[in-house]
Amino acid sequence: MIEIFNAIILGIVQGISEWLPISSTGHMILVDEFIKMKMSEQFMSTFLVVIQFGSILAVLILYFKKLNPFDSQKSDIQKRDTIDLWKKVIIAVIPSGVIGVLFEDTIDRLFFNPTTVSIALIVYGIIMILIENRNKKPKVNDFSQLTYKLALGIGLFQCLALIPGTSRSGSTIIGATLLGAARPIAAEFSFFLAVPTMLGASALKLVKVGFAFTGFEWLVLLTGSLVSFLVSVFAIKFLMNYIQKHDFKVFGYYRIVLGIIVLGYFSMIA
Repeated sequence: MIEIFNAIILGIVQGISEWLPISSTGHMILVDEFIKMKMSEQFMSTFLVVIQFGSILAVLILYFKKLNPFDSQKSDIQKRDTIDLWKKVIIAVIPSGVIGVLFEDTIDRLFFNPTTVSIALIVYGIIMILIENRNKKPKVNDFSQLTYKLALGIGLFQCLALIPGTSRSGSTIIGATLLGAARPIAAEFSFFLAVPTMLGASALKLVKVGFAFTGFEWLVLLTGSLVSFLVSVFAIKFLMNYIQKHDFKVFGYYRIVLGIIVLGYFSMIA
């Protein structure tokens, strides 16, 4: 049953690090190094992707009203605005979706290593701090001000997250902020982009490996996903409350420290 406990730990890490701009990959690499789950390599590669489904479920539940275009309590204008938001989300996920499908294996082979993750953590941590130091007044304070062109631009930034250690939420938040979005808009749009992005990644991984898991493997997978969902609910609420009064610099400093720790640890054991 130790593997169930390990799945809980990984679910907690996933639920926190997926939504905060601190790189879930960087944390997963470190945690997996210490807990060493005794499962097949193929299952673990699937597990680390599919538990993201739990995180996605948290977004869908927390933002169900905002994302539901068929809500009977919404006016026709509000329904059109919701559909318009979904169109922007779809446009934004196309670039990373295409590149991810075409080059996922190549990217993993070339870049999925502690050195790349460390560099990405540190570099984007510095960028995050520099952006916040600009203290530039945002131009986009509502989703109605988010144009299709701007949505596509944010989607192009999300492509950076294909490099392990960059952080999907980090790259989209950095991109949205650079393009003039206020912090709450940048964070929420990052959440919404995760829905088709991570659902697609999970589905693609399951199709590749098939569904031939043992009963125990399904239990481990479901445990990690459930924990990821519960923790994600709190992580999302925390981030949205935090950025009402604070900037993203603390996450930049955290990334730099984590990057140094990852680089130092794997250099010692090399």
